Amino acid sequence: MATFPQSDPLGEALEYLRMSETAYYHSELAAPWGLVMPEDCPKFHFVTSGRCWLEIDGMEKRVLEAGDFAVIPQGMGHRLSSAPAAPSIEFGYLRCEKISQRYALFRKDGKGPVTTIICGDLNFKHPGARHLVALLPKVIHIRAQANQSIEWLNGTMRFMAIEARSLRPGSEAIITRLADILVIQAIRYWIEQNPTEQKGWLAALHDSHLARALGLIHREPGKHWTVASLARAAALSRSAFSARFSSAVGEPVMLYVTRWRMHVAEAKLLEGTKTVAEIASELGYQSGAAFSRAFRRMRGVWPGSLKQASVDARASADPAHRYLKASSAKPRAAIA
Repeated sequence: MATFPQSDPLGEALEYLRMSETAYYHSELAAPWGLVMPEDCPKFHFVTSGRCWLEIDGMEKRVLEAGDFAVIPQGMGHRLSSAPAAPSIEFGYLRCEKISQRYALFRKDGKGPVTTIICGDLNFKHPGARHLVALLPKVIHIRAQANQSIEWLNGTMRFMAIEARSLRPGSEAIITRLADILVIQAIRYWIEQNPTEQKGWLAALHDSHLARALGLIHREPGKHWTVASLARAAALSRSAFSARFSSAVGEPVMLYVTRWRMHVAEAKLLEGTKTVAEIASELGYQSGAAFSRAFRRMRGVWPGSLKQASVDARASADPAHRYLKASSAKPRAAIA
């Protein structure tokens, strides 16, 4: 019979990677070509046929082969191309056909070999996801050929490639759902395979004592936590726990508690279903005023302002708006 851990802080953290308002792009690109991707939001690129170059910061270059999957978790600006010296244009100025609200087909004609890529702009719904994404590398690159043993990952990628090539009725729905799964799988794979490259609270999850305390903070942010109560939960003395936490995570434990409460508060505010006073009560604050001051101190805005801004944004949201609008304009001059 399978047994399950009583606490799984990493699994709980991955739950925050649920996505919303994601836009997907199927690109068919004949060489020579180069595309400049703006620095705005996390992205992924899945090469379904052919090959291309990925360049980040103008320095780090790598080849993406057919079947490779790359995630740019922090949304850094980057460049995709058929060759490093190929001239480039901004991605949004490719010829575009809008398939649906969340899916579009981009094409670049030419006489050279064709590369097909599924790309996606990611919008992680929970503000706590930023807490995780900030600790990830600039790029997570899953190589199809080097990881044949990861059947659960390769099977998903093969299925997505088949749907991308066929584009049968329903393919769009399948591709978008598989893409969501692949992004989370890729992040989980990197975390599991690269423990020495991790930092902050992500690295602290490898310490069983600190992992217990982090799990409690994440699951019960509204509880009246103190250094002493968290130290007892971690089975450490107060002084040992405090020093160990600060060293591993990079900040004192009670500052981390407050920061996490504000992540949770932001998620609730963006949902728009509860008042500021209700959120304050759920997070252990005795008054809405005390919560509002703490929120502004940590996040730089008043909670009421954030809630109203979220309402306004939802009223005019179109996840593919900037690319689809730009594609109807005249192309800009090629970027060397």
